[in-house]
Amino acid sequence: MTGSAALFTDRYELTMVDAALQDGTAHRESLFEAFARRLPDGRRYGVVAGTGRLLELIDRFRFEDAELEWLRENRVVRPESLDWLADYRFRGDIWGYREGEVYFPGSPLLTIQATFAEAVLLETVVLSTLNFDSSVASAAARMVSVALGRPIAEMGSRRTNERSAVAAARAAYIAGFDATSNLEAGRTWDIPTMGTAAHAFTLLHDSEEDAFRAQVRAFGTETTLLVDTYDIRRGVELAVRVAGQGLGAVRIDSGDLPTVVASVREQLDELGAVGTRITVTSDLDEFTIAGLSGAPVDSYGVGTSVVTGSGAPAAGMVYKLVARRDDAGEWISVAKASTSKASVGGRKNAARRLDSTRTAREELVFIGDGPGGDAEFEPGSHLRPLMVPLVTGGVADAAYLGAAGTAAARAHRAEAMQELPIEAFRLGRGEAAIPTTYR
Repeated sequence: MTGSAALFTDRYELTMVDAALQDGTAHRESLFEAFARRLPDGRRYGVVAGTGRLLELIDRFRFEDAELEWLRENRVVRPESLDWLADYRFRGDIWGYREGEVYFPGSPLLTIQATFAEAVLLETVVLSTLNFDSSVASAAARMVSVALGRPIAEMGSRRTNERSAVAAARAAYIAGFDATSNLEAGRTWDIPTMGTAAHAFTLLHDSEEDAFRAQVRAFGTETTLLVDTYDIRRGVELAVRVAGQGLGAVRIDSGDLPTVVASVREQLDELGAVGTRITVTSDLDEFTIAGLSGAPVDSYGVGTSVVTGSGAPAAGMVYKLVARRDDAGEWISVAKASTSKASVGGRKNAARRLDSTRTAREELVFIGDGPGGDAEFEPGSHLRPLMVPLVTGGVADAAYLGAAGTAAARAHRAEAMQELPIEAFRLGRGEAAIPTTYR
């Protein structure tokens, strides 16, 4: 995607900069942190997603002539501040958890060190990206874990807006989904795409048999035939008659799925189509997928639930100023003191404590030792450092960008999930799988 991302923000980000430029505090070196105070109800871990997209958005966060003229016409900031915005480029440093990493309440997922004005402008774009993408990835990871190795495809583009659809496909892929129906996601992020036909294709033809024959002529017998437009049992019989016993798959999009799937598998086997796979769709979420674990399902397609975070459409992340330099150049901690929305101030580093079986047991957050610092990871403690440099001097690490960065995030997610204790995979309500401890 090209073009400026500078107005993908809230007005108060610019008005804060305007006021800070007036009183001289805009250039104080500051440290902002993105974190989640808690996980959505019933979740025991989260999955970081959106980092690669965010780094590209930050690079495009520039006020060009069109943006400046709109701000001028609407008198959002003073003319002097418009001059400052015209020269805006993020030139600071960003550290954070790798994309695909799992996280817990209080995990310092992203730290942005720059002047106050440089860093505060990024609040909205940071949160809008990480909150949506991480919500999708966290829900998708739960679905993948209960699919028990069966392929699972994202097909929710029609249940969200056109830009979110591409982001959701990417986040689900990072979380372990195997393919998407969204072609732009395939083009932009090199994600495998899938899809054959909807009920409309069957209804277009004079008969279900005519529709099946047309599809097989176009795509071969390895295609997937949708068999529930009229009568499922009749549809399966027609599908095998038309495509033969080498039919690739049938798709079921309605009915009492455990019962229907068992019946279809029995019918396919009786017809000699023992290698024909069964894929199911029909408003699936992690709970219905778990309920099908004992059924002869070969693959799943998930739409609404994955692109809406399966009931948690935002990950609940916040972006807070946690430290700034004083006039003597020393870092001082700052934090909101509200009891209901308190945050922990200070520069932070983070590591995950693993036991002798490399199972995660504790999230450790070191206060006062900023990312890249000298936190004392004592010998034999089995601590895995979590924070990596993402942007240095305004330049993003290319390893986290583009299709290659997406593939790397997907691989890292698979590794990180291997460390989670078994209780992390329970779908019932419960606390975070491991505690977060501040030192």
